[in-house]
Amino acid sequence: MSGSINIKSADEISLMKTANDIVAKTLNLLQDTICSGMSTLDLDVIAEDSARSNGSVPAFKGYRGYPATLCVSINEQVVHGIPSKKVVIRDGDIVSIDFGVKYKGYFGDAAISIPIGILDTTRKRLLEVTQQSLKLGVEQVRSGNRVADVSEAIQTYVEKNGFHVVKQFVGHGIGTQLHEAPEVPNYKRGGRSPRLLPGMVIAIEPMVNIGTSDVRVLKDGWTVVTADKTDSAHFEHSVLVTDGDPLVLSGAIIDQDFR
Repeated sequence: MSGSINIKSADEISLMKTANDIVAKTLNLLQDTICSGMSTLDLDVIAEDSARSNGSVPAFKGYRGYPATLCVSINEQVVHGIPSKKVVIRDGDIVSIDFGVKYKGYFGDAAISIPIGILDTTRKRLLEVTQQSLKLGVEQVRSGNRVADVSEAIQTYVEKNGFHVVKQFVGHGIGTQLHEAPEVPNYKRGGRSPRLLPGMVIAIEPMVNIGTSDVRVLKDGWTVVTADKTDSAHFEHSVLVTDGDPLVLSGAIIDQDFR
C-alpha cells in the first residue's frame, strides 16, 4: 500500500458516493435481518444479491483469492472471517460484518459490529467504545491534519476506556483500488505521517480488542483472531477530506444504540 495518495475529482467522488450508498444500504439490510439461528453464509447470500441488484459487484470476492462477498467475524474473530453454512449465529454473539462493492470502477467499503440478543456489560461497552472511536477518528479528517491525528484520536480514546487497538491490520486509502495509500493505523506510529488534503478518501476502521492488541491468523489463511481469545469489535467508514467538515461517504449506515 505504498505510493502517492490519489486526489479524486468531483466526478470520481460522485461515483464513490454511490458505491458507498450501496454498501450502507446493504449493511442496514443485514442489520435488520440478522438473528440467532442464521448462518454466516445466509448473510453472504443476502449481501451478494443486494450488491448485484444495485448495479455493483462484491469487492472482496476473489480479492487476493478471498472466497466470499462478506467478511463475517464472530466474538474473538477480529476480521476476515469466511462465511459458512456451518457457522451459526447465537444469542450473545458479537457479529462484525465488513462489506465492499465496486461500482463503475470505484470502490466503497464499510463495516459494522452487531450485538445478537443480550450482551454482558463488557461486550456492550466494547461495541460502544469502538463505534465512538471511529467517530472521533472521522472528526480528525480535516485538510491540513495528518493521518497520525486520526490514529491518535482512536488510540487515545480506546486505551482510555481500557481496551486495545489492533496494530497488525490498518485502514487505507480507497478509490479505483480497494486498498490505496495511505495506510491509516489505529495507533500513532513514529515518523512522518501523510498530510490530509481535499479530495483524498480514506477508510478508517478501528479494530478493538478487550484483552490484548495481539492477534494471529488461523490456518485458513484469512481469519484473524485475538491472541488471548477475548472478544473484538470492528467499525469502518469511507471518508472524504474536504475544505471543511469531513464527508462520510458511507454515512447512511444507521448508528446503533448499545445501551
